[in-house]
Amino acid sequence: MALGDQIREAFGNSTGLQDEILAAIRGDHKLGALFDGIASYTISQQNIIKEQENIIKDLTERSGSVVDSTGNPSKKRKLEHGDDESIEQDRDLWRSGSYSTVKELSFTIPQRKKLTLELGDATAGLRARHPVTNAVEFGVKWSQVQHVVCLPLPEKAQPQHAFCIFPTQNLGIMAANGIAEVPDQISWTVPDTKAKPGTFSDDIKTVSDESIKTVMVRVLNKQLETQKLQVIEPQDDEVSGKAPKAQSKGQNTGHVKAHQGNKEGFLFFLPTGIVWAFKKPLIFFAFDAIDSISYSSIVQRTFSLNIETRVAEAGDELKNFEFSIIDQAEFPGIDGYIKRHGLADASMAEQRRAKKLNINGNRAEKGAEDDDGPGELEKAAIEAEKAAANDENEDDEEDDENFDPGSEGESEGEGTSEEEEGSNRSDFGANGEEEE
Repeated sequence: MALGDQIREAFGNSTGLQDEILAAIRGDHKLGALFDGIASYTISQQNIIKEQENIIKDLTERSGSVVDSTGNPSKKRKLEHGDDESIEQDRDLWRSGSYSTVKELSFTIPQRKKLTLELGDATAGLRARHPVTNAVEFGVKWSQVQHVVCLPLPEKAQPQHAFCIFPTQNLGIMAANGIAEVPDQISWTVPDTKAKPGTFSDDIKTVSDESIKTVMVRVLNKQLETQKLQVIEPQDDEVSGKAPKAQSKGQNTGHVKAHQGNKEGFLFFLPTGIVWAFKKPLIFFAFDAIDSISYSSIVQRTFSLNIETRVAEAGDELKNFEFSIIDQAEFPGIDGYIKRHGLADASMAEQRRAKKLNINGNRAEKGAEDDDGPGELEKAAIEAEKAAANDENEDDEEDDENFDPGSEGESEGEGTSEEEEGSNRSDFGANGEEEE
């Protein structure tokens, strides 16, 4: 692009300024390079602004969000329902109070990008802002949150944790079709290291040796108090399988690797439910939603875990989730967990649904003592051993009937029936040598 054209593009809104710049260049050609650089920089900044405006427009259209001057993520509602007043109430709710901030968090759900997390007071919620455009990308009210979990990320060289927000009616068990305005699941990850200066806003007090994860759990627990919730984390004694796990030092073993269809992920066995992560959608199987758990596809090295759910919002329709290719070495820990929480017996499902915990993060009572009897996988193994033993006995009986000492060293199929009959009459003497 010629210098004159570039200057006109950069300063197109000011004809007088263009003329002055061009006149200065004609008077001193050395100024050409300077004004060329200024024009190039101005054009690049204008392009960035246009791109940001397009991003905001696209996000608004896709999410149906009403992003006003304060960045409130209020959902658009159908005007025929007469909900204009509700929109204003939502905006007022998100405007109220102050927000604590955590900068440069790596979000993975619903969008994979670095954003700033804002934590509002008890009447608001949490939301994520774009660090450049300052637009609110997504958010959820505290009153819409049903579970918050903090999970270690397996198979990472450096310890990391993922925080997962499960809104009401979006636990991953049933589709949200037909349900108006179901908030997205939200997940972000943090390294298990100390926070860099400026990561947390000044109102969040930190201790010098505290990790980002520890501070985050404390802040979330404080915000969740009014909802009688707290952050749920895996416990070492919930599941302790024997399969080797590639994990960071200091992480517990409250998870197993599994597959759901062609998706590889992890099952986390928590004090109040089972979580499938980290593929979308995340799934939270709360104890009160589980009808029964059973085993299938039991082979020499792996087995499948079947979780059958019954959710009132879905009309109590039973739905089965199969998680396959689980290492056999994980069975004792999983089976102990299932027995301890009474999850195998469908007859206890109503009792589990009736027993709601006051605070989701508190450990449920252990309940009945572990049953000393074998679990389903153990029963299957015992039956397989019995069947194998019976097969061996039958083979032994057949061998006794067809045993031919003279056939040793001969290839299979050699010899005649007459020779076999002769051998059965005894071809050997008392000393074990063949008689002449």
